[in-house]
Amino acid sequence: MALLDGIVGHGPVGSLLEREASRPAQAYLFVGPSSVGKGTVARRFAATLLCPHHGIHEGVCDTCRRVLGGNHPDVTVVEPSGRSTLTVDQAREVVAKATLAPVEGSKKVIVIDEASAMTDQAANALLKTLEEPTASTVFIVVAESEEDLPATVASRCRTIQFGRLRTEDLVDALVAQGVEKTQAEEVAQIAGGRPGLALELATRPEVADFRRAWLGLPLRVSPLPGEAFRLAEEVSDAAIPLLDAIKVRQQAELETSSDASARKQLRDRHDRELRQAGRSLTVAGLEILASWYADAASAQFGGPVRNRDIPPATLALIAPSDAVANATRVLDTVADLGKNVRPRLVLASLFAQLAPVQ
Repeated sequence: MALLDGIVGHGPVGSLLEREASRPAQAYLFVGPSSVGKGTVARRFAATLLCPHHGIHEGVCDTCRRVLGGNHPDVTVVEPSGRSTLTVDQAREVVAKATLAPVEGSKKVIVIDEASAMTDQAANALLKTLEEPTASTVFIVVAESEEDLPATVASRCRTIQFGRLRTEDLVDALVAQGVEKTQAEEVAQIAGGRPGLALELATRPEVADFRRAWLGLPLRVSPLPGEAFRLAEEVSDAAIPLLDAIKVRQQAELETSSDASARKQLRDRHDRELRQAGRSLTVAGLEILASWYADAASAQFGGPVRNRDIPPATLALIAPSDAVANATRVLDTVADLGKNVRPRLVLASLFAQLAPVQ
């Protein structure tokens, strides 16, 4: 089992971490967009650190199997408590575990997943342990951005950057897993370089409808608030069948768990996953919308276009300057989604501001 076996993309990151495994740092910070595989790679890296074969062997050894299955005594995975927050009590538990000796080997690993949800008090409780770590403990902190954590915490970690995959690479990976190429191209356009999201949606026929809903917006936007809200509801509803695909997988996971406490934790994790997937789909929709305006500006100057199924005459219906301004407005809206504002309100406000096609 090589570190990235079965994982789509991130080859350079995998090669780096395989080299790191022989002499690991005390703390790592895995950062990058949601649904690109940071948490999965963190668990694989934990398995590699504890594996007696350094993670390179045929099949999956017992140590790696237990780490990946979540039942190895020297690996602790910390996730938000309930639906959203990593609490100070959880941080204190981590501090206590960090002082204990490993049970089976020479190292233990603490993975702090979704660390962006850490409260300031939790981060402060963790800081001293990161400043004065025990030699046997390796921390892997997973977050979307260094800016999501206090600088004092981020500076104590070695940062590993995870990026999105190129659309072409994502299509190739999906086709290699048996997805028909046209479907793979539709999924890759929506996933926006996020392999986790792409794999969730790989077999859903509704991805084409989702993309069409967003690409049809430029011909329908209106400054009228009522119309803007209606369009926001339409594109939000277009994501529902795609989120249902994730719910099917989640239900199957719940059915394998009989412990009441474990099921509650699983439901909380599923709630977080759905919120994250919903936000990723909204961002993907905005990127699709921005690509329409970018194509409109580019096509009128003889440049390349991304969405080749849009009639060229349609792209000429908006002035290039308006197209560029609209693309900028759309991409600026992505930042607004992280400000605890209702997505439909953000979208309705955007749609009312976009310059209409003439």
